[in-house]
Amino acid sequence: MDEATRTHLQELHSADRVVQNVAYFSLMETTESPVGWAYDVWDALVADLRHHDNHVRAIAAQLLCNLAKSDPEKRILRDFPALLHVTRDERFVTARHCLQSLWKVGAAGTDQRALYVDGLAERFAECEAEKNCTLIRFDIIQSLRHVFDAVRDERVRRTALALISTEPDLKYRKKYSDVWKSI
Repeated sequence: MDEATRTHLQELHSADRVVQNVAYFSLMETTESPVGWAYDVWDALVADLRHHDNHVRAIAAQLLCNLAKSDPEKRILRDFPALLHVTRDERFVTARHCLQSLWKVGAAGTDQRALYVDGLAERFAECEAEKNCTLIRFDIIQSLRHVFDAVRDERVRRTALALISTEPDLKYRKKYSDVWKSI
């Protein structure tokens, strides 16, 4: 790991939001491709999923999702429940940032995708009573579409369409279906 990356990782905990955001954007860009240092920071990022600062929780979730492609040991399988828990965060913006990044886990491999699809299907069903249910469900359907576009796994498409069919409100069923129109 180079010195700039090491510095950015430390700056993720900065109280200065400008410093924190610069570090975040740099690390997100760096982790768009596989990196060799994922396991050097993995456990710290998992711990940060429970950090008192919701910004740190959101950043940790997004970085872990990006690092799924740098995870030959498949640690993400062990830690996916902690990521999924962040989708229920008390701060909805944090939950949503995590939810919108989870597709990268589903695109990382077959085992990861199976856990991801099952987790999102469960999340889709359980969120019905939540305040932002329709946004959560839309993000889940959009996430599944991102995975399908990346890997063309028919199970992902079938799951998304089955989830859409369970939506009782026709307005939202149409909105979710529109995500899948161009196949």
